[in-house]
Amino acid sequence: MTLTLGFIGIVTSDMAASLAFYRALGVPIDAGQDDRPHVDATLDDGTSLAWDTIDTIRSFDPAYTPASGGHRIALAFDKGTPAEVDAAFAAMVASGFTGHVAPWDAVWGQRYATLLDPDGNSVDLYASLDAS
Repeated sequence: MTLTLGFIGIVTSDMAASLAFYRALGVPIDAGQDDRPHVDATLDDGTSLAWDTIDTIRSFDPAYTPASGGHRIALAFDKGTPAEVDAAFAAMVASGFTGHVAPWDAVWGQRYATLLDPDGNSVDLYASLDAS
């Protein structure tokens, strides 16, 4: 059997706030989903993201406790060019979202920046320094 990644799941304490963040980032999320307990979206490359409220998770895992003390996993979005990393980071911060690490040139050859989504998850933006 081939192992395939089915989706990336995000547990949120505020569905509307989380969806607003990811919409602002460019994730195509259908309108009218903000009060749903579970939401799915598919990126242009076929990657699926899914959101569940804490109550949804607790409906089948009553002992569920959200992680604390920092992120355990990060999402990273390729913005294509260093200029797009800078522009996306600036636009997200200007829209009131939390910038965590301002854009910088990483030693591994990428322009990199980190935002925090409304639940404190690390969301990285990057692009090859060779991209124009």
